[in-house]
Amino acid sequence: MKPSNITRSGKHRPPRLVLLGLDGVSVRLVEHLAANRCFPAFGELRRHARPMEAHLPELSPVNWTSFFTAAPPGEHGIYGFTDVDPTTGTLFFPDARHVRLPTLFARLGEAGLFSKALNLPALAPVAPCRAVLVAGFPAQDLHQAVWPTPLGNILAAHGYRIEADTERGLDDPGGLLEDLRTTLRKRREALALLWDDLSWDLLVVVFTLVDRVGHFLYPALVEETHPWRGPCLELIQELDESVGEVLTRFADLRGPKRLVAMADHGFTSLVCQFDLNAWLAHHGLLTYLRPPAGPWDTAAALSPATAAFALDPGRIYLHTRRRFAHGRLSDAEAFSRKQEIAQALRGLTHRGRPLIQEVFYGQDLYGVQAVGLAPDLVVLAAPGVELQGKMGGTQIVGPSPRQGVHTAHDALFADTWGEEACFPKDVGQLVLRHFGLATPQLLYC
Repeated sequence: MKPSNITRSGKHRPPRLVLLGLDGVSVRLVEHLAANRCFPAFGELRRHARPMEAHLPELSPVNWTSFFTAAPPGEHGIYGFTDVDPTTGTLFFPDARHVRLPTLFARLGEAGLFSKALNLPALAPVAPCRAVLVAGFPAQDLHQAVWPTPLGNILAAHGYRIEADTERGLDDPGGLLEDLRTTLRKRREALALLWDDLSWDLLVVVFTLVDRVGHFLYPALVEETHPWRGPCLELIQELDESVGEVLTRFADLRGPKRLVAMADHGFTSLVCQFDLNAWLAHHGLLTYLRPPAGPWDTAAALSPATAAFALDPGRIYLHTRRRFAHGRLSDAEAFSRKQEIAQALRGLTHRGRPLIQEVFYGQDLYGVQAVGLAPDLVVLAAPGVELQGKMGGTQIVGPSPRQGVHTAHDALFADTWGEEACFPKDVGQLVLRHFGLATPQLLYC
């Protein structure tokens, strides 16, 4: 059913807005693909493309949550794929239930506007609201990922899948590419299902394919001699067709309209891994009560003798008595340690190249009133360096089994209305302003 031209507030409905999400796509990659006539949709995006920074850490749950809450991490409380219970020291995986703010979709629904979202990462378990929502990774099943619930049965009957089996990427790249191709085809079928009744004011669709290829085969996207370049570009061509389908559907919409494209972070080729916890342990700042049972066994790390520990990818926590039940540092000791760690990390090199681009104090990034367990330090790796924060590792610097890594810079942003955005939270604020909902004023980029 087509929505009324009047919202619940009595105002005329703003123009439709389509938000095209391209996980892991940088402006540089768009320009690289646009130079090849086989990728006309990326060529079209290039006309409006602008670089945007990712919130730190440069992870999908941090940045997509910043988009769909229109707020920075210090306000929504998601700082990574993992978090730790300060009472028990046990690691857990936060999800949408840990987000401290309402979503764009809930806010628009309260204003009488109707949204649809397909494959939006970090949105599960979805909360009921005046919207049609299909969450993406890391949702594990359609029951938690879909609202309204009956849509899950429809998608399941069509063979819809939330995500490809990326575990195949290390040992079976060909299998991964084929799995991604199938997943993309089902995504396009679902998009047609959600788009066609035109009952929506806001439609969000996210394609995660570049990120999935990037982790295992990113050099194939940018290096002509890479052995997997041909198969990877064939798959990216199918993604280009999917993006082109969105652009064509958008062009066919009648009346005023707006299209915004965004990525949550950029990507680059991977050179080496740097294990922060191995480095902390080497310097006597992290000690174990017992050998960790696995890379997520933080409870083993939080011994009384531990002064600092890291969580993936670059979050360092000072083990203070104020924040952790088994912590030993006073706030004054933690402040001193924090300065020492930051200074030592900033000067690290490996084979003549820097490992660290910058180290930030958590309160500077997230504010002194940050919600949740904000990190005390956030490490931004030098380009091509992958940070690790798992438990029990002993090799500080070494090779990675993967070929690509996130970068905080050069994330894609484009807007057919010509507005600028500095970070993903600004894109969320742009959406709210478009629909007449009050948001904080943007800072200059």
